Amino acid sequence: MSINLITGATGLVGAHVAFHLLQLNKPVVAIKRAGSDTEKTKKLFSYYSSDADYLFNQIKWIEADLNDIYSLIDALEGIDVVYHCAGMVSFNSKDQKQLHQINSIGTANLVNACLEKNINYFCHVSSIATLQNPDISNQINESVYWKSSPTASDYAISKYNGEREVWRGIEEGLKAVIVNPGIILGPGFWEQSSGKLIKRCYDGSAFFTDGLSATVDARDVANCMIELIEKKHLNKRFVITEGNYPYKVILTLAHQVFSKKEPYIKAGKTLLEIGKWIDKLYAMLTGKEPQLSKSIISGALSKNTYDSSLIKRTLDYHFIPLKDTMSFVCKAYENDLKS
Repeated sequence: MSINLITGATGLVGAHVAFHLLQLNKPVVAIKRAGSDTEKTKKLFSYYSSDADYLFNQIKWIEADLNDIYSLIDALEGIDVVYHCAGMVSFNSKDQKQLHQINSIGTANLVNACLEKNINYFCHVSSIATLQNPDISNQINESVYWKSSPTASDYAISKYNGEREVWRGIEEGLKAVIVNPGIILGPGFWEQSSGKLIKRCYDGSAFFTDGLSATVDARDVANCMIELIEKKHLNKRFVITEGNYPYKVILTLAHQVFSKKEPYIKAGKTLLEIGKWIDKLYAMLTGKEPQLSKSIISGALSKNTYDSSLIKRTLDYHFIPLKDTMSFVCKAYENDLKS
């Protein structure tokens, strides 16, 4: 039986991949940095199973670091499949160096270690951010390749460079597949990425933008990754999204679950730019991280749409509808608050 190693198993996607592999009775090894907290992974298991503790205890944890290639080579001993879910998400300019170190160099190190250890199969979690091309905005799919733009975030650039390392690995003999998910929605990680969105909706917000967002349930991302490896759809990439939705629709679904008033004030570019400067001043006075940036505003107003028909055809896959995902995630947040 294949032994699976997961990077980023203490994060939203990696924890879901671990859970689904364990449910399939597949051995899981997970690497973590020294001092990393694994409790959120155990907590995530509890949203889906009454045997959360049992499943969690089946994970073999190994300390390793993406920036220490020797620790990676040691961790890969006896491994057949690698699911590379580790990564950093930030749109704060001060994190540029760290984004590059983790998403770009860290991925290069892992690819090199996998080549050194002759790993059988490799699945890399990228992002639809790497499909950036200012000349194309509708029905963006796997055929769209990067074209630089002034609105490109440091995050997008770092993920693009990481993806390039995987393509380079494929040229050198690595059997790999790349997934490009949209905004990933899932429970438990309330201080990160989409978890912050759920928290804001619980508090209630009157504002929305008229941009679009491609979303996907974390369970679908994990399932697709595992199926792609199991069925050996290799040396290519797949856009993974359930659909493209106006931000108002996404926010309204969450507000409805929380019994909050729906957003009713449209925030256009001018209002967002004013908000950015107010946010910057507030961050300077309080020492907190700013919440708005040029790339965030660009994304909030973007009407790009993403086409996931390839993954649907390849796996005959049916995604969890956004309404069901949002209901599940928001109710999980409410239950966590009660407990």
